[in-house]
Amino acid sequence: MRQIVNHFTDNDLYTFTCQYYILEKYPRAEVEYSFFDRNGTCYPAGFAELVQEQVNYMADVTITEAEIRYMREKCNWLPLWYFTFLRGYRFKPDEVTVSQDAEGHLDIKVAGKWFSTIMWEMPLLSSISELIHTLNGDIGRYDVDLERQRARRKTEQILEAGLTLGDMGTRRRLSFAHQEMVIREMADVAASRKWPGKFTGTSNVWLGMKYNLPCLGTMSHQLISFEENVSGVFECNFNVMKKFSDVYDGDNGIYLYDCFGDKVFFGNLSKRMAMMYKGLRVDSGKEEEQVELIIEKYKQLGIDPATKQVVFSNGLNIDRAIEIHKYCAGRVLDSFGVGTFLTCDVTDCKPSNIVIKLTRARITESREWHDCVKLSCDKGKTLGNPEKCKFILSQIS
Repeated sequence: MRQIVNHFTDNDLYTFTCQYYILEKYPRAEVEYSFFDRNGTCYPAGFAELVQEQVNYMADVTITEAEIRYMREKCNWLPLWYFTFLRGYRFKPDEVTVSQDAEGHLDIKVAGKWFSTIMWEMPLLSSISELIHTLNGDIGRYDVDLERQRARRKTEQILEAGLTLGDMGTRRRLSFAHQEMVIREMADVAASRKWPGKFTGTSNVWLGMKYNLPCLGTMSHQLISFEENVSGVFECNFNVMKKFSDVYDGDNGIYLYDCFGDKVFFGNLSKRMAMMYKGLRVDSGKEEEQVELIIEKYKQLGIDPATKQVVFSNGLNIDRAIEIHKYCAGRVLDSFGVGTFLTCDVTDCKPSNIVIKLTRARITESREWHDCVKLSCDKGKTLGNPEKCKFILSQIS
């Protein structure tokens, strides 16, 4: 099978922002990631070997000076020494183990130093997604002109409705080529005239560079999931907020708050941290309910909610984003990150529902291992050791 991921920055920006945070705060941490398929897919025989082939290809993927120039320009909050680190970074295939059971379910583990293993999430997920769509024939029957026109119509609908929206679809895309086509068409439509809405760019660093777009992304759940083992479930959000704002000196100010549910987060959100961050990201729960909780909390803290950004990213399509936009009605600065509905909404194609999450960690190589879990505001997104999830839920309910 041909190599799927050919560019070092064919990856989401939050991978790099989180990696730099880890280098600053937990450079000796060791972790284990696990693959989860929420659809319980039985992959065809030999699929694990195809994934392993893609893993092996990554050993030769290194960052280019063009990629560094783009990141230095667009991500000027990253220090120069970090780019020296990226020049020397090499993917290590031996950090990844891939197997398949008799029924075809995939088992994938990534283990090693946290600052190194964090780079594998997007290459693995995008490779698995493109591989299965290739084997299923989704790419073979792909009508380029039809899908290009659909991408343009979607963009027109987004911008005409006044949405502020960007692409976050790398991990579960139909293919690299399809994501690139979608980004190209969206950028072209957005530039064609003045619209009520705004196309804000893409989380994919390579495509941001190629089409001279802003790059989107700040942090992921894993920072909070890890921190729970350091400072406990009730303090982990505050401590990540403080450490992250220290590392970035106020930049990257959108906080992803739902790792242990909204009750835990809002119960310990201080005014200082609420003022430090320009907004919050809603990735689970009923959006309208989350908006009310956010507004109420900001008001309690003496902060005008209308000055704060709220990014919605929970498996949205355009119609749902428009509903949320109308509901917010200027009470907060709403914006949207859409993934699968942009990069894998293709005729007669069922998107994957796959993730890679942190499942074990230790602060240094000499410390004990602890389980890492994610609860969120949606029961269907709970991942990790069931006993630990049950214990934490009993604490916070």
